[in-house]
Amino acid sequence: MAQLHVELVSVESKVWSGEADAVFARTTEGELGVLPGHAPLLGQLADPGTVRIKTGSGELAYTVNGGFLSVTGEGVSVLAETAEPAETASAH
Repeated sequence: MAQLHVELVSVESKVWSGEADAVFARTTEGELGVLPGHAPLLGQLADPGTVRIKTGSGELAYTVNGGFLSVTGEGVSVLAETAEPAETASAH
């Protein structure tokens, strides 16, 4: 299966980098899902918002404040002012 190269970067540091199956983010235009082969796009992240990265071993979630999501032929870059691991509630 094709994968996306994803980089999640905050002002302070590179938060996460690797290969993913999909990326989901809340932008000012609404919820956005990015799969391999997605058309190039630039979106402004909702403030605050959540970025979810789906990998073969599970899903990572980060709470972000401000920034942009960029989709290119090379992959997905999330450039946020701040990015912290999100508190995830387990569903029963």
